[in-house]
Amino acid sequence: MKSAGGRLLAGLELDRAAAQPLHQQLYAQLRTQILTGSVPNGTRLPSTRTLVTELGVSRITVVSAFEQLTAEGFLRSRAGDGTYVDTLWSDAAPQRPMSRPPLSERGAATSSRGTDLFSEAPNAWAPAETESFVASQVASSAFPAATWKRLLGRHAGRTDPRAIGYSDPHGYRPLREAIADYVNDVRGLGCTADQVVVTSGAQQAFNVLAVLLLDAGDPVVVEDPGHISGRLAFQSQGCPVRGVPVDDEGAVLPDDHDDAAPARLACLTPARQHPLGIAMSPARRAEWIAWAQRNGGWIVEDDCDSELRYRGKLFPTLFGLDLSRQVITVGSFSKVLAPSIRLGYCVLPEDLVEPFASASSVIGRPPAMVLQMALADFLSEGHLHAHLRRTRRLYAARQDALLEAIDHQLSHRIEAAPVDAGLHVMGWLREPVDDIEVARGLAAGGVYTYPLGEYRLTRQLPPALLIGFAGTAEEHMPQAVGRMAAAWDRWEHVTAGS
Repeated sequence: MKSAGGRLLAGLELDRAAAQPLHQQLYAQLRTQILTGSVPNGTRLPSTRTLVTELGVSRITVVSAFEQLTAEGFLRSRAGDGTYVDTLWSDAAPQRPMSRPPLSERGAATSSRGTDLFSEAPNAWAPAETESFVASQVASSAFPAATWKRLLGRHAGRTDPRAIGYSDPHGYRPLREAIADYVNDVRGLGCTADQVVVTSGAQQAFNVLAVLLLDAGDPVVVEDPGHISGRLAFQSQGCPVRGVPVDDEGAVLPDDHDDAAPARLACLTPARQHPLGIAMSPARRAEWIAWAQRNGGWIVEDDCDSELRYRGKLFPTLFGLDLSRQVITVGSFSKVLAPSIRLGYCVLPEDLVEPFASASSVIGRPPAMVLQMALADFLSEGHLHAHLRRTRRLYAARQDALLEAIDHQLSHRIEAAPVDAGLHVMGWLREPVDDIEVARGLAAGGVYTYPLGEYRLTRQLPPALLIGFAGTAEEHMPQAVGRMAAAWDRWEHVTAGS
């Protein structure tokens, strides 16, 4: 017979000031000692009377811990003989606490695709500050919180099956109708509500389209540099991506005389090329539609940032121009409202609607119904149009303030010009340095930007940073840019000394 005795008692430390009840603390510590082998199988534990005396706790505390451990198969009581560590664990190897190596060093832990995605995923800065230079950050102070709270409250107490049951995989019908009205009015898509499927943001739409339209090995055309999230969704299905350059008219078409097999799909950002900010010309749009018709391929039109236009003409969507119905438009409310709402949409040719909804229900259920209901009211009552009018003025002023502050404080490091739409400017670096290293150096100083290098596939481009302006107040912009300048100086000093 083995006795735990003093060794077990010495390892027990109960904290009466902790929020966790004493019996749960005792249970957790005993369980850990059994699992790690500190108290071996067959060990006879001290009596409840001994533990009560030594630990200074009530008998119910010890009994409750023992009962839980017995129920989980860790202990067994012998009538008249005491309590023992149960023989169920005799063949189990002790579980030693260990530090896990990074995923990249655990060869068998992920699939080859998972390892590739993990290694290619960019730094996703998520600063706690309400103001930063993250290119995707919106103005938190501009969010229509009172209106949104009221609309959520309107539906949060509903208990009817539509509100609390499994929702339609196509999305809430009134929201689909409101989205169709909105995109037809603002973007001229010319779609019906039956062609709209609600998604949990644009990323879910990319993931579903990758599964629905592509087989492993199907080539996909993406812009280079281009939007990262769409590219990773297609790569996750084992599809090789081919980058096409971007010129002053937008994405350049692939060479039809190339010996490679035609691409099955092209993912484009014609309204505002991401990240460079170029609007695709009407002539180039016609060329891409002809490409899809000629090759029997699909075009996924990522309509990101299209509503946030401050100047210049807004061209029609590819979807609205395509009579052969080979264009799919993906949109999101992340930039116009807030990313955390996780609401987006996919506008599809009629024959793809049902397959997309079916695939979507497998990959991920539609967003919470209360959010869909609130957004339907937000759109149909005209709140989004009013919000966009306010934020366009706000963001235009913040962009001007950013460019002025850069000109005064960072013109020796960055060349930046105004953009017609979106939430960031391109800050082209005047020195031939690694923009990824610059971004990491600034992040170490608490200043967050995105490097252009993470958006490239094979093209060699001058180094640049994507510098967001929407999240920083106009009056705070000089101080914020000053912090960037100071962080840059510190990083450069550290780099020079290493």
